[in-house]
Amino acid sequence: MTVKKALLALADGTVFEGRALGYEGETVGEVVFNTAMTGYQEILTDPSYRGQIIAMTCPHVGNYGVTPEDVESRRIWAEGFVVMEASRLASNWRSKQTLQESLMEAKVVAIEGIDTRALTRHLREHGSQQGFITHINLDPDQAVRQARQAPDIIGRDLATEVTCARPYDWTTGTGEWVPSANDGERRPSKPWRVVAYDFGIKHNILRRLVDVGCQVTVVPAATSAVEVEALRPDGIFLSNGPGDPEGLPYAAKAMEKLIGRYPIFGICLGHQILCLAFGLKTYKLKFGHHGANHPVLDLRTRKVEITSHNHNFAVQGPTSFSEVPISPPVVDTRHGKLSLTHVSLNDFYIEGMACLDHPVFSVQYHPEAAPGPHDAAYLFGEFAHLMETYHA
Repeated sequence: MTVKKALLALADGTVFEGRALGYEGETVGEVVFNTAMTGYQEILTDPSYRGQIIAMTCPHVGNYGVTPEDVESRRIWAEGFVVMEASRLASNWRSKQTLQESLMEAKVVAIEGIDTRALTRHLREHGSQQGFITHINLDPDQAVRQARQAPDIIGRDLATEVTCARPYDWTTGTGEWVPSANDGERRPSKPWRVVAYDFGIKHNILRRLVDVGCQVTVVPAATSAVEVEALRPDGIFLSNGPGDPEGLPYAAKAMEKLIGRYPIFGICLGHQILCLAFGLKTYKLKFGHHGANHPVLDLRTRKVEITSHNHNFAVQGPTSFSEVPISPPVVDTRHGKLSLTHVSLNDFYIEGMACLDHPVFSVQYHPEAAPGPHDAAYLFGEFAHLMETYHA
């Protein structure tokens, strides 16, 4: 096999030399690191990574190949991929492609053979930043200039780039191979009509909603409150997605009109949009949360959940927590009182909220996580229960 050199250049002038992987070419994006040991296929096809180059901290990636059943959207959205070593062999009876074949087919420019531990430590110390991968022009100074010219992710509306073009219905659940989000609970007496906003929605979110008895209609990100009301939903769901939540003012405006009229559940970007609608602020994290192994504390029950994260922005609370609060803090907002229900045990950032005056709740992390963990899957059952209680 011919080894072709490649470069990863960061905007601060740091350059890593490695080997070409994936599609031959050049790409730019914000470089972030992901601490998951598995799930690279789900990570690559998560629309929330639009605009980003993903660096995996796990040193050996691609062992189990790629299978069509495990994609989380219609395509790979990541701008680029960085690994220490990519396996050219796939040991998995379900595999249809190797990672290299998948990257080539999707025309994703990637790089391997660099010290991903050093890269991760650099990003933790200096923050996530724009980067440039090239297989073509190996001049380090030119590569750094390309990285510095890349568009900043702050203020960008990336949801419009990944959302669906028109509404559609989703009817498929997770099946029997994964624990149900509603295990041990009473099944709903009737199906709940749910309108799901697609800001970059993952397939496993839709499967989980079906698992708890929802009839799901997915709508584009810019769908107005009037258009949602015309669908006569029992509840509204706000999905994950890429970019800066403040780059989607139309979404928060629609939620302001819907809060108090329907039960609402938000995840990730959906959580941030809801908080903006209530009048809170969001801000960009230094290097974000990306991985399948983040501990989160439910302040209501004191239960710790191991959760999957993928967010570069966070909600600004009434104070910066330096330790775990004794009880859920309550914030007065323009639409009622918000209880801050979940907090990260890594850095104490806000990870969830519930409105005390309206049937609205949201979490920053991913309870639908595929391949896992599944500690927080019960939240979909809570959404179904909220609709049942509200419409009783």
